[in-house]
Amino acid sequence: MLDKNGIAKRIAREVRDGYYVNLGIGIPTLVANFVRDDISVEFQSENGVLGMGPFPFEGEEDADIINAGKQTITTLPGASFFDSAMSFGMIRGQHVHLTILGAMEVAENGDIANWKIPGKMVKGMGGAMDLVASAENIIVAMMHTNKAGESKLLKRCTLPLTGVGCVKKIVTNLAVLEVTPEGFKLLERAPGISVDEIRQATEGRLVVEGDIPEMKI
Repeated sequence: MLDKNGIAKRIAREVRDGYYVNLGIGIPTLVANFVRDDISVEFQSENGVLGMGPFPFEGEEDADIINAGKQTITTLPGASFFDSAMSFGMIRGQHVHLTILGAMEVAENGDIANWKIPGKMVKGMGGAMDLVASAENIIVAMMHTNKAGESKLLKRCTLPLTGVGCVKKIVTNLAVLEVTPEGFKLLERAPGISVDEIRQATEGRLVVEGDIPEMKI
């Protein structure tokens, strides 16, 4: 089973040389810490940053340099800052190659709910709806089940939707899955996790074909 860093490390393997990548709040922000040193990647944040680096070490934070989740960040040489209009123009113009988001729920058809739980106060959707409406490649980083042990990979989302039919791949603490017309196709198992354990933790349709390899982290 993976922890949050393990999920981020596995997703980092999906990042390719030359990509522009948007990282959502939560587990996705950790991905920047695990990208290979031999490739060039530009991380974008919808509050107007291009060229984010890893999180700063304690004591080296600059409160004026933050991501969209208000976390302090570092920037790489050549990084740029701009207003949110330009940032969302970049997103809506499909200039971001990969979007990595957290989620509360994902449905077997690729619907995603990641911004609101009814009855709980939220500050708003932020850039999530623009990202899921514009991005062609969306990977979700999430825990497979909630704190009550209930599946977060569902037949249908029960929470207010952020986007419809947009998620391409999901990496959880238990598995790597691809969204297909037949359901969640199991691609890889987390270390020490069996197919049966993944099946029990998945409410939506799970497609299992042949032997499922263990993740290489």
